[in-house]
Amino acid sequence: MPAPRFTRRAALTAGTAWALTACSAQEAEKDDAAGGSPSASGPSASESGSVDTSPASPAESAPSSSRSNLDHASPDSLSVLVNKHYPLSPLDWAPNDLVDFGGVQLRAEVAQAAEQMFSAAAQQGLALTMLSGFRSYDYQIQTYDNWVNTYGQEQADTASARPGYSEHQTGLAFDIGSAGGCNLQPCFAETPEAQWTAENCHKFGFVLRFPYWQHETTGYYFESWHFRYIGREQAQKYKDSAAENLESFWGFEAAADYQN
Repeated sequence: MPAPRFTRRAALTAGTAWALTACSAQEAEKDDAAGGSPSASGPSASESGSVDTSPASPAESAPSSSRSNLDHASPDSLSVLVNKHYPLSPLDWAPNDLVDFGGVQLRAEVAQAAEQMFSAAAQQGLALTMLSGFRSYDYQIQTYDNWVNTYGQEQADTASARPGYSEHQTGLAFDIGSAGGCNLQPCFAETPEAQWTAENCHKFGFVLRFPYWQHETTGYYFESWHFRYIGREQAQKYKDSAAENLESFWGFEAAADYQN
């Protein structure tokens, strides 16, 4: 893993107007916010191998009045919510339908959609690259512990996802890059690849998971490279709703910090 570089907070000043609504709207983990990226632009989550398994599932503790009726608790659901309040259950869960795409692993349906999106981008003269996809629970333990040993737990909890709390573990999320040399940095938001993907990802079932200035809800600073698959129907509804983040769209409370 590359040596940690603190660039997350710089992303707060790097957002452009398009990012506020992008996609109707974390070095790859290899490393990033929802996975544990030193070079991402804001808090990511995490904890050592002794992660507390006590947090309630989304289905148990989210506000029911406005919450969607989708399955947000089952780890294999395309609508599973994973953030600082809602870890995977069990914590070490792994998908059983992983396939290879672009040098990483993704769930089969996600890989197919990603291939279509990459092809569409290529038709526009854009060369998207896949930087990071599925990350296992054991991998995240190593990543998080490296942060704790180097910088202490407080800093680790703002830069690396706790094991079981990383969206990358679902196989539904990935980090993209380009050949421009600005990958996993705030400046990636200004590239044609980032802007095209943010504007068009919903057509393929994806959303920009950590939009600009939404860290007080998502728990992570702006990551213009991190996309999450929720399916075409849900992604289109997200786009049409003009929701600011996935938590709000699905009717969940803000999850800026861990509950334990």
